[in-house]
Amino acid sequence: MAHAAPKLRVHTTSRIVIPARLASTRLPRKLLLRETGKSLIRHTYEAALQARCPLGVCVATDHREILDEVRSFGGDARMTDPGAASGTDRVAEVARGMDDADIIVNVQGDEPELSGGAIDLAVGLLEGDLEAVMSTLATPIRSRRRLEDPACVKVVFDRRGRALYFSRSPIPHARTWDDSLLTAEPPHFYQHIGLYAYRREFLLKLAGMGPSDLEDLEKLEQLRVLEAGHAITVGVVDEPTIGIDTPDDYRAFVERCKTA
Repeated sequence: MAHAAPKLRVHTTSRIVIPARLASTRLPRKLLLRETGKSLIRHTYEAALQARCPLGVCVATDHREILDEVRSFGGDARMTDPGAASGTDRVAEVARGMDDADIIVNVQGDEPELSGGAIDLAVGLLEGDLEAVMSTLATPIRSRRRLEDPACVKVVFDRRGRALYFSRSPIPHARTWDDSLLTAEPPHFYQHIGLYAYRREFLLKLAGMGPSDLEDLEKLEQLRVLEAGHAITVGVVDEPTIGIDTPDDYRAFVERCKTA
């Protein structure tokens, strides 16, 4: 369950864009897998529709097969440059035509279990922090294995909820380890969840900023924003979403769908 967004808000309009590439290394053509009876991209699209704040959902894709799949179930999809360097560039390409939106939410195409409440929280965070150019989410880490896993991106933030740093390393680093650190309240460790809401005008500038030194080292694009001196506000949710990256991830998702 998502924590409540700030109560003081400036009214904005927002739209969701789902970047969707056909190619994927660890799980080929994953967005078109349909062992549940629906394609993975359809699951993600329908999950995004549960958010109340955004005006609509659009898939930004590099391949005709995904475009046709989304349109086959009545979804909105647009072709983007196949040579786009990142999902953010793909989202920005579509966002250029969304003059009616103040905030653009980037939902990853392989996040079929992301809640509408989490998306609304990300929008609400930007409405409540006018100095931030982006918002994102985090969830407590309760496993040392996850804490030490470079694939699990960690984030630390200040008392206002603004990101201080993102890393593949365990942060903060406990000089003296005790397992009770994993069960502390409030939590010491947070996993970053790759959902982003951007102020549209900032998103359109972001792709042109070029990779930063820290971004190149960690391979984390959000560090480009921090290194340039901009504020990212972070909201905490109680449960992590589970991205689909490997065959095992997808099999587990299919089983969860059977028992839902």
